Amino acid sequence: MALTGLDIFKLTPKKNCKDCGFPTCLAFSMKVAAGGIEIEKCPHMSEENLSKLSESTAPPMKALTVGAGANEYKLGGETVLFRHEKTLVNRNRFAVAIKDTDSADVVNSKIENIKKVDFERIGERMKAEFAAFIYTGNKEAYIANIKAVLASGAELAYMVVCEDVEVAKEALELLKDTNPILHGATAANYEQMLDVAAAGKYALGLRADSLEDLYELTSKVQSKDYKELLLDAGSKTIKEAYTNAIQIRRTALKDGDRTFGYPSIIFVNDLAKDNKFMEIALSSIFTIKYGSILVIEDMDFARGHSVWALRQNIYTDPQRPMRVEPKAYSVNNANDESPVLCTVDFALTYFIINGEIEKSKVPTWLLIPDAGGYSVLTAWAAGKFSGSIIANFVKESGVEQKTKSRKLIIPGKVAVLKGDIEDSLPGWEVVVGPNESMQLPKFLKDLYQNA
Repeated sequence: MALTGLDIFKLTPKKNCKDCGFPTCLAFSMKVAAGGIEIEKCPHMSEENLSKLSESTAPPMKALTVGAGANEYKLGGETVLFRHEKTLVNRNRFAVAIKDTDSADVVNSKIENIKKVDFERIGERMKAEFAAFIYTGNKEAYIANIKAVLASGAELAYMVVCEDVEVAKEALELLKDTNPILHGATAANYEQMLDVAAAGKYALGLRADSLEDLYELTSKVQSKDYKELLLDAGSKTIKEAYTNAIQIRRTALKDGDRTFGYPSIIFVNDLAKDNKFMEIALSSIFTIKYGSILVIEDMDFARGHSVWALRQNIYTDPQRPMRVEPKAYSVNNANDESPVLCTVDFALTYFIINGEIEKSKVPTWLLIPDAGGYSVLTAWAAGKFSGSIIANFVKESGVEQKTKSRKLIIPGKVAVLKGDIEDSLPGWEVVVGPNESMQLPKFLKDLYQNA
């Protein structure tokens, strides 16, 4: 039977010291009972009580920390199957496959693609996070590939995918300062692989021919008191991988069986069989259905834009709107003659309006005040996008120093704000823009030509 918050509270030191990040021991205990934090976050818990509580209060799915420095990532740690139940906490990551069968030119091309496809979207950096070094028998090429990626300066975490224990040791020696993942433990070699992983405190990936065999293998590794594990959902068929990924997660979260309470690896590149668009489709599916690390063949903007936008939508708090930073953005190299266009900080609105301004080719300052992350009409109705708020932000943002133009364009649907803004901003001309974003390019071109 699960422990309640009060059961846990009875064993806490009751100091209310706030060292755990919560205002009281009771609040901390309630969060632990809900699976939102680990009991070890209390630095004053006695060893005796800690041992009593650790196993019974641990989340059903273990959270792993892999990589190092700026390339350190958390995997797993989820407590629910669906986003509407509770915010998902640790987003899945993408690994580009670097194979010992790849030529030097192919490896260099993949490295350049990893570096090139690296951008920011709504405050989050979008990039391939891992290089997965896949060994099939050519040791010389395998080691050379690892050295080439390390020498390239690409910002990555690493995964050694290798069932040969001695080759894996040599690869890990090159990567020892990066906290890599070692993947390739099977029923035949798991004892030796476990020794290697335990020596370096690396996360160990397990693979087997069937889900039943994977369960048995995981049980054997757990019996040796090693729980820094990842589970390979299989790559024989799409149906098998999909079914296994769901079953692994449901077994842990719904059935409470911690044998399967670990992050999953999906080799999407193997399932897609050199079909780039199938790879994108499968990456989308396994982003939704429980792949913690998705291995893909290469990275480009078609892959990145598709899967990262989806991932960002899924791994955000559904109770908090996606917002952009309030400030004045330069679009089309805005200069000191450019007009100012104002809209809200709701991310979807920002990207649509920004895109339409770019289409117009007209240099424009895009002014984004704090509107609570709502759409234009919702923000206006809630009092978050009023004449005084817009006028005050014009002054606070510094846009008056960036442009000599005194034209301020507002959304057509809040034309009613024109008078209030002009009263608060002497010297500014408030221009009511179109109702629909698709009309912006023509509107801005006409405005520019008539200036």
